[in-house]
Amino acid sequence: MSKILCFGELLLRLSPQLGGEWLKQNNMPVFLGGAELNVARALANWQLPVAYSTALPDHYLSREIFDFLEQSRIDASRIEVTGNRIGTYYLPQGADLKSAGVIYDRDYSSFWELKPGQINWTAVLQDVSWLHFSAISPALNENVAAVCLEAVTVASAKGITVSVDLNYRSKLWQYGKQPDQVMPKLVEHCDVVMGNIWAANTMLGIAIDENIHENSSREKYLAHAKQTSEEIRRRFPKCTVVANTFRFDGKDESMVYYTSLNEGGKQFNSKEYRCNSVVDRSGSGDCYMAGLIYSLSKKREPQEVVEFATAAAFGKLQEKGDATSQTVETILKNSKRGTAHAGA
Repeated sequence: MSKILCFGELLLRLSPQLGGEWLKQNNMPVFLGGAELNVARALANWQLPVAYSTALPDHYLSREIFDFLEQSRIDASRIEVTGNRIGTYYLPQGADLKSAGVIYDRDYSSFWELKPGQINWTAVLQDVSWLHFSAISPALNENVAAVCLEAVTVASAKGITVSVDLNYRSKLWQYGKQPDQVMPKLVEHCDVVMGNIWAANTMLGIAIDENIHENSSREKYLAHAKQTSEEIRRRFPKCTVVANTFRFDGKDESMVYYTSLNEGGKQFNSKEYRCNSVVDRSGSGDCYMAGLIYSLSKKREPQEVVEFATAAAFGKLQEKGDATSQTVETILKNSKRGTAHAGA
């Protein structure tokens, strides 16, 4: 049975409780993360055949990770064993990856040191029907960006569906190239593109209304998403599906969340979700991406696709850790709780 392959760096997230508590308690929780691994873990949890490709060193921590992945029903046989360290990052509890609080420690990790020609993509992509990666990987350095290009080029030539999450991390793009100098060559090979109107502007140079926040509304944001999606599909003809997410944080812990999906030239918008508090912001976008892959691979109708992915992502906000443990049944049940907007 063909598999969904997720390619990207496995990371250890260290989450200190600030205010000096982590020092007083000699305690700092560690979560297994990485955008693509979060997607893989969700898909495996939802009973889809999934494989994971990354690079890890040969030591006891890696071996425990291999065992954990296999126990989680993720094929870990396509992981490159090389280098000397696992990438890490620090994120205070409850904080967001886009916040100023994130500290990356990824330079010279096994994945960071990958070189073009090192991975045999023909072998890694054997029995694979879908390849997923994110814009986080080509943000690391020029060599990893070239490795990503190798992967999507081989996958595209083999007729494998390719998806990308245009997640932008400004702290990672530090090697002299701007995202819009790198990402368009990768997106040329993609069938499914997920992001938001701001990421599309930064990553692909898609025009954005700089005054969109002024007197804006759900209707205006979704109209802009439609415009952005159509421009992406025009510039990248291989792309057939574009998803845009909107998450607005309130002054306290409140949040508003909704998304849109553009497929076949038509726009499909989700219900709107609201909450008064968030448990963990990490991995919500990855859960949305997993929801897209799950529903599209099951050939669901577009409205079903966008509702499932949105409910999954919103549900992840109430879970601790990077990957979701929600079941398909739970997500389907929760998808009925959002607020529908007539004509939206």
